[in-house]
This record gives sequence, structure tokens and C-alpha cells, in this order.
Amino acid sequence: QVQLVESGGGLVQPGGSLRLSCAASGSIFSIDYMGWYRQAPGQERELVASISAGGTTNYGDSVKGRFTISRDNAKNTVNLQMNNLEPEDTAVYYCSARLRTYDSNWYKLYWGQGTQVTVSS
Repeated sequence: QVQLVESGGGLVQPGGSLRLSCAASGSIFSIDYMGWYRQAPGQERELVASISAGGTTNYGDSVKGRFTISRDNAKNTVNLQMNNLEPEDTAVYYCSARLRTYDSNWYKLYWGQGTQVTVSS
């Protein structure tokens, strides 16, 4: 089975930076888009950023200009550089990937278990 593992979360002060990483592993044939979502307590899950296989990016309005998403296709990883963090960025951040495995002809969406990001003074 496919596994997505996030890393890089933690506690940071307002104005600080964090870099999240996510590695996809398993019997992966091809990965379409990869992305980051977040969910704060009592809130709905929202898109943070996504990136296509060709490198086209999409960002949520609240993070534009502060966050940057990137990917390494050779390593099946996606990264999220988060700068100028605000308390409102506090949430569990989830990695996602739409991919095919060798035993399927269909693309499916997979999720990581999430990593906590806390922005507080």
C-alpha cells in the first residue's frame, strides 16, 4: 500500500518559518498532483497549496506570498516552505497525492496522517 509521511511540523513564533516535507512510498507507478491541506480545531479542512506533475501551483488566498510549494518527482516528495507565519496558520497540515499504483489503472487520492504546526508567542 501507498504511504505518505509528513515531517517538519512544530512550534514556531509569529513571523518565523517552517519547512514541511512529505514523502510518498510504495508501489507507485505515477503521481499526478500533490498538495497540502490544513485543518484547525473547529474548522473545515482547507487547501493550502497544490502542485501538478508539470509544476503548476495553486495557493489558498490566505497563504499567497508567504508559502511556497515544490516537489521532487525523482524522490516522490512534496515540500511546503512557510514564511511569515501567523497564529492563524496553526493547524494540522496534511499531505495529499493523487497517484496510480502498479496494480491499478486508476488514479486515487491518498492522505498522510498529518503534522501539527503551532504558531504562538
